[in-house]
Amino acid sequence: MENKLNVQDFITTGIFSAIYMIVVFAVAMIGYIPIFMVALPPLIAVIAGIPFMLFLTKVKKFGMVTLLSVISGLIMFLSGGTWVPLLTFIIFGIISDLILKLGSYKSRKMSILGYGIFCIGIMGKMLPMWVLKDSYLGYMTSSMGTEYTNSVMWIFQDWVFVLLVILSFIFGIIGAYIGEKVLDKHFKKAGFA
Repeated sequence: MENKLNVQDFITTGIFSAIYMIVVFAVAMIGYIPIFMVALPPLIAVIAGIPFMLFLTKVKKFGMVTLLSVISGLIMFLSGGTWVPLLTFIIFGIISDLILKLGSYKSRKMSILGYGIFCIGIMGKMLPMWVLKDSYLGYMTSSMGTEYTNSVMWIFQDWVFVLLVILSFIFGIIGAYIGEKVLDKHFKKAGFA
C-alpha cells in the first residue's frame, strides 16, 4: 500500500469534509436559542458520527483525517469565526490520525476512539468564549445583540468548558457506535462501505 495521499484521497476527503460541515452547520442552527448552544458540541459529535464512520471506511493512509480537520477548521475560520477552531481541529485531527494508524486503519476500537478524540476539535469554536472573552463578547454583542450575549454568557461559566470537552469525547464515542451500527445495517448492504 502506498503511503502518500493521491488525488482520489483528496477528492474523498473533500467530499466528506463538505458532508461533515453541512452536518455541523445544520446542527449549529439550534444555537440561535442560547440555552441550546451548550448542547452543540455533544449533539454534533453524535450526529456527525455516521458520516465520519463512513469516511473511515475510505481512510487507509495517514493524513486524511488531519486534512479533513484542516478543511473543517478553515471553513469555521473563513465563515466568521476566530483562528482557534483551525488550531484545535488540527491538533485533535493529528491525534485522531495517529490513533487510527495505531489500529492500521482497520481496528473498530481505534476508529471509535479516534472519532471521540476528533470530536474535541469542535470545542475550538467555543473556546474563544473563555480565552478571548472580551473581544468575543464584543463580536457576539454586535452580531447577536446584548440580550442574547448575556444569556449565553450566563450559561457558559468557566467549569462548563471542561464539561463540554468531556461530553464531546463521550458523545463522540456514542456517535461512533451509532455510525458503526448504521454502516453495518445500511451502507454495507448497499455496497457503500
